[in-house]
Amino acid sequence: MNPEQARAEETHAMERVLNATRQVQTAFASLQSQFPPQGAGNPSQFALQTFDAALQELEDAQAAFDEILGDLLDGNR
Repeated sequence: MNPEQARAEETHAMERVLNATRQVQTAFASLQSQFPPQGAGNPSQFALQTFDAALQELEDAQAAFDEILGDLLDGNR
């Protein structure tokens, strides 16, 4: 992999983490609105599943970024 490809992969990994973080924030806000004072305290299954999926994507994105960062620190990139 040439340096340009490596930078592109690193940039994509960081963007994935940022996008996943935004998804978690959005899903959390939606879920939070279903609890008092706005909601009744009974979150919808959809809101729970959306939040869970957003958290999973963030975890996956962070793991991929950590792998790239580890390679950088080890001198493998």
